Amino acid sequence: MAALLKHWQRILITLVPVALVLTHAVLMPRRPFIDSLDSFVYDWRLRATMPQTLDPRIVIVDIDDASIQAIGQWPWSRNQLARLTHEIVDRQQAAVLGFDVVFAEVDESSGLANLRALSRGPLQHDAALAKELARLEESLDYDGSFARAIQGRPVALGYYFTQGAKPLSKGTLPPPLLALTAFPPHGAYAPEWNGYGGNIDVLAHAASTAGFINADLGSASDGLLRAAPLIARYEGGAAPAGYYESLGLAIFRLASGMQSVTPTFASFPLREDADRPPLQTLMLGDGQKALRVPVDQRARMLIPYRGPGGALGGSFRYVPAMAVLAGELPAAELRGKIVLVGTTAPGLQDLRATPTSATFPGVEVHANVLSALLDRRLLVVPDYALGYEIVVVLVAGLILAVGLSLLRMSRAVGLVLATFAAVVALNAWLFASAGLVLPIASALLMMATAFAVNMGWGYFVEERGRRGLANLFGTYVPPELVEKMLEHPAQYSMRAESKELTVMFCDMRGFTNLSEQLPPQALQEFLNTVFNRLTQVISRYGGTVDKYMGDCVMAFWGAPVEAPNHAALAVQAAVDMAAAIRELSEQNRQAGRAEVSVGIGINTGVMSVGDMGSAVRRSYTVLGDAVNLASRLEGLGATYGATVVASETTMQSAPAYAWQELDRVRVKGRQQAVTIYAPVGRATDLGAEEASQLRLWTRMLAAYQTQQPEEAQTALDALLARDAKKVLYRLYAERLASMKLRPFDPEWDGATRFDSK
Repeated sequence: MAALLKHWQRILITLVPVALVLTHAVLMPRRPFIDSLDSFVYDWRLRATMPQTLDPRIVIVDIDDASIQAIGQWPWSRNQLARLTHEIVDRQQAAVLGFDVVFAEVDESSGLANLRALSRGPLQHDAALAKELARLEESLDYDGSFARAIQGRPVALGYYFTQGAKPLSKGTLPPPLLALTAFPPHGAYAPEWNGYGGNIDVLAHAASTAGFINADLGSASDGLLRAAPLIARYEGGAAPAGYYESLGLAIFRLASGMQSVTPTFASFPLREDADRPPLQTLMLGDGQKALRVPVDQRARMLIPYRGPGGALGGSFRYVPAMAVLAGELPAAELRGKIVLVGTTAPGLQDLRATPTSATFPGVEVHANVLSALLDRRLLVVPDYALGYEIVVVLVAGLILAVGLSLLRMSRAVGLVLATFAAVVALNAWLFASAGLVLPIASALLMMATAFAVNMGWGYFVEERGRRGLANLFGTYVPPELVEKMLEHPAQYSMRAESKELTVMFCDMRGFTNLSEQLPPQALQEFLNTVFNRLTQVISRYGGTVDKYMGDCVMAFWGAPVEAPNHAALAVQAAVDMAAAIRELSEQNRQAGRAEVSVGIGINTGVMSVGDMGSAVRRSYTVLGDAVNLASRLEGLGATYGATVVASETTMQSAPAYAWQELDRVRVKGRQQAVTIYAPVGRATDLGAEEASQLRLWTRMLAAYQTQQPEEAQTALDALLARDAKKVLYRLYAERLASMKLRPFDPEWDGATRFDSK
């Protein structure tokens, strides 16, 4: 414990990075650098835990370069695709066939359109041509052949969405998966689009289902595809508005028979989405076999890639399309499998950058989504991720703050490495065993920063503490206090803290009249004289000058040097400051200039004290409600004819003085009433006459506050007989006159409201 107390300052400074990281995690938007580091760690974990085994349930029919050279340039004629479909679905008996291809244009490669034009044009009367055309039309209608091949079979087609200032629509979309009303209004729960490129009408109506093939990088600044959107919002074009499903989700639902899709939401808001309930999962199907798919706020699921991708990646079987068309596969070899038709040919530009490969086939992205859904091997960012981040940062931060401050350099480095390894190992184990994607970047940054700060403090700050202390506080506190502080420099800093202090505001009255009489240079000299005199008094009683504001000076007692009697020191300083100004005012009167006086407000309470401000300008100051109250009290002095007005807390903290209660007031900005006092003098110096007047005044004020105007008037008359010109007595004479005209008010608490300073 003694060692902890000895190094408490170094421990606290090491905890600063912890506080900053926690503040960032809880209150501030995510920073790109932290997100990039989290993404880097996520990619490392993903690659380290990839199964890199073959999923035999999914087969990719690859339109590769060899197939294009053998069959011809893409796009192939639809009669070839019809043959491909018959081969896969009928002869190979695949369970589901999905095309990662969009058929947006009519196939005119057969020449049927030209023959039809001739039959309707110059040769419209040629009966032989018409007969031959009728005989050949079905075989030359390649789109019709392809449509008949997929009609009634478990085939899913792809399409894509677009976004532009002017919505563009081409082809036909399937019906939306979910209506817009399935999600709360005014929320962007999925990627939003207003245009599309769909399949031609005859194919779109023949297919069992279809899904969009768009990728969504979200906020990934490195361009890597880590998540796949399962739904997308379309609105504003020719097709019905709603939420549409991705090709991967459409194929999975076709293969699994899970028809229903229901979004589920959390019951509490996330930091970045405080105006809407956050999306948590998409529930596929219902009952005990329902599958809850975790998604982010753009309806994207993290893709748990099985391997590096491609025909040699080992995750899925790749079969060249030309081999399928040539009938090289034995019959029923693909029975019960999900077959995806896509391309790895670089010229067809369907390669993606992913955490596992810079050239990952787009069709294999859908395959990985399907594999994850089939295995229920899903990655999730849990709703307690922020809590986990806070706990890890706190625990690791406390270990480092204490350990680095007590251990030697060699052991301190070992502690940092061990803590670093423990945090990384825990994060990796949770990812590998439970699929939990938890943040780690903030903890790593905190540990690195805490180590640097602790070492820097140990080898630089502590050695220069004494010299720096004088520079820090020399302009704020008296030189004799700086010397006292230098005896124990480790006890002092400009770090903000909350503590009970006494604060004073001193404002000159009559300064406006004086400024009208004096030229600028003479006025400057007079102000300098006043401030010098006031500052000397403040320094004499150990006060800290906060700032000068026009003709006002602000000071406080109790910081940076502790002063248990700070309230008494402030009161005595106020009394002496008033006396000093009276002396200066008398000099002005003799010189024929306007007289000045001061109004002083004092309050004792808990306030924040420390070095505050901007990067450009800072000051050692106090802030808080207790400070504001002192400022308000300073402005009340003229009303009550008092030079010094203090709060009840100051009065109670300075019992050596005799006090006169002035009133109970509600000042601007505060609902709670406060009792205000004026110091009469030191209690031991109080004369008999002054003591008698205080007793009479106390009796009068008690009667006034309980709405007994007759009794109060009796006591006040006795006081007026002794000093008829006193502002305080005349003020209450007017109040009593008004009170006599009003009925008794049971709701009145005796407080006077002031709506201005």
